[in-house]
Amino acid sequence: MRLGADVGGTFTDIILVDDASGEFRLGKVLTTADRPDDAVIAGVRDIISKDQDARRAKHLVHGTTLFTNALIERKGALTALVTTTGFRDAIEIAREHRYDMYDLRLRRPTPIAKRRYRFEIDERILSDGTVRTAPSEDQIRDVARHIRLLGIEAVAVCLLNSYLDDRHEQLVGRILKEELPDLSITLSCEVAPEIREYERTSTTLCNVYVKRIAESYLSRLEQRTLETLGESANLYIMQSTGGLITADQATEVPIRLVESGPAAGALAAAHYAAALGLNDLLSFDMGGTTAKACLVVNGEPLVTPEFEVDRQYQFKKGSGLPVKVPVIEMIEIGTGGGSIASVDALRRLRVGPQSAGAKPGPACYGLGGTHPTVTDADLLLGYLDPNFFLGGAMTLDANAARSAILRHVGEPLDLDEMAAAWGIHKLANEAMASAARIHAIERGQEISRFPMFAFGGAGPVHAYGVARILKLPTVIYPFGAGVMSAIGFLTAPLSFDFVRSAPGQLEQLDWPVANHLLKTMECDGRARLEKSVQSSLISFRRFADMRYRKQGFDIRVPIPDGELGTHSVGPISAAFERVYSEIYGHIVPNTPIEIMSWRVVASGPKPTLNLPVAEMRSSDPLKGHRKTYLAETRAFANVPVYDRYRLGRGDELAGPAIIEERESTVVINGRARIRLDDSRNLIVHVEHGS
Repeated sequence: MRLGADVGGTFTDIILVDDASGEFRLGKVLTTADRPDDAVIAGVRDIISKDQDARRAKHLVHGTTLFTNALIERKGALTALVTTTGFRDAIEIAREHRYDMYDLRLRRPTPIAKRRYRFEIDERILSDGTVRTAPSEDQIRDVARHIRLLGIEAVAVCLLNSYLDDRHEQLVGRILKEELPDLSITLSCEVAPEIREYERTSTTLCNVYVKRIAESYLSRLEQRTLETLGESANLYIMQSTGGLITADQATEVPIRLVESGPAAGALAAAHYAAALGLNDLLSFDMGGTTAKACLVVNGEPLVTPEFEVDRQYQFKKGSGLPVKVPVIEMIEIGTGGGSIASVDALRRLRVGPQSAGAKPGPACYGLGGTHPTVTDADLLLGYLDPNFFLGGAMTLDANAARSAILRHVGEPLDLDEMAAAWGIHKLANEAMASAARIHAIERGQEISRFPMFAFGGAGPVHAYGVARILKLPTVIYPFGAGVMSAIGFLTAPLSFDFVRSAPGQLEQLDWPVANHLLKTMECDGRARLEKSVQSSLISFRRFADMRYRKQGFDIRVPIPDGELGTHSVGPISAAFERVYSEIYGHIVPNTPIEIMSWRVVASGPKPTLNLPVAEMRSSDPLKGHRKTYLAETRAFANVPVYDRYRLGRGDELAGPAIIEERESTVVINGRARIRLDDSRNLIVHVEHGS
């Protein structure tokens, strides 16, 4: 028996899976923002208290956005940077370009280390790895004394070209740890041993900035997990790549967890795609705070070697802090069930990115919230049953929702409450559809050919409307959609990613050096995983970051196993051109190809997760009818409401329809054909108008 726990901005989702029977047991509790582990433990205790057998669970997988939020809200440690003389300002100079040439008020994220907390060391390793200037131990100790006097709590060390030779960085780190034993210290060679000093420095700073938070939170959660599940229990943490690591490993590199919760949702989508025989799928996850879209192509979520946190503009690359860690590639916007609707100075309706969160929450929660949210709009439109929210665990206040929408949206725009509510719902759908379309275009994909996999607490409410906008053929609503990210945790293997930079032109590479780097990374991966995985079950996948000569950015390309050499040039070139063509739609003939970095992903076996099996209908699933606002007629109509737990294998329905389960509600507010498959998934074929 295995448990998964996903902490979201509004709700914390819990799942218990019995591998023997394939049975899912689901739970959902309000997130405790100040101490997220309180909600995790409360949810786990609640779910295991309902079944004596559930107490046999000894395996908890967890994902959180706690560290991302700390970076965005600047709630980490007071951090200093130690770098090579002359590179103190690299983190502000950044890439030396404006991400928006015409924005006269362009904003950049505030540097993690203020300028007065950046210190320089006289040292230099050249671009070919030779030492020009060795650092002075006396100077390093002098820097340590200055750091101590300033009350610094964390130190990032990032020296020029340390990705080629880390001896200077290791020396600085050793002396700082001797002089400052109580501080958190991160070396760039331990977190991101890659070319490009700005991105490497930013990653190192972000990691050490949240390291104390990670140490406190994960050690506390691990202790409480042992108290709840027993001394033999194991706590694993989801990485942004979709692989698991132990809590101890996560404490050392918390920057690898920045997208751990959303990554699990993409893994769940890929797992279901394989079970349904689909190669390609659009993962659509809408929770209480954000919505995420991710493309699953050829059975796997797309992975990118770099990510940005704290973007000042949602869709503008370069407006955030870069972190050089691999992440499942997705687009995320501040549109969720708790997103606040407002009217700006130009009388334009806006939805998000501000969220009401779990407390005070939407106005209809009755917890003190007074601003209208997407959930309030969905309630007024008849999409939610006020007496069946979370299966009846919460009662929603429609009058409070109506009052909030009228006051903050309806009256400023001269609209009645229903027109205002529909505007909020429709604008949220349009924002999410635009984000998904942009994400597909950036990956060279045609969005309209992808079936959608819809989940999250609010995802099934909005997925049909988003699919209509994007003209998608099919929407798949899995059983337990409201806690699907937690389900994704239980499909993930233990794994770890490694990278080493060794730039060179493909046809002129030093192959012994390349083979040595790959072999070293494989040995490191085996050493990390052997503590938890039988050695014979560990597998490796290899990639290279490649580009045409003198291009500014690289793409991730799979490369062959075994010893590489001149015979590998042809296969590697062909793989590069295939990936390049998929992204950009063309190749550049007769142009030299460069490899910038080598990557190895070490993985344990992927756990088996059987999908639930649907039984034949045993009773009438119709619960009644409810007045619901329909998209096509722009009017209310009596729409049938079904109990999802009573639907049987092969049942067929027609839209408009509402299908309710405890954690989420499927809203089909237009024409569609609906079928329940053998794994209790609702397969909805969207009927698009002419």
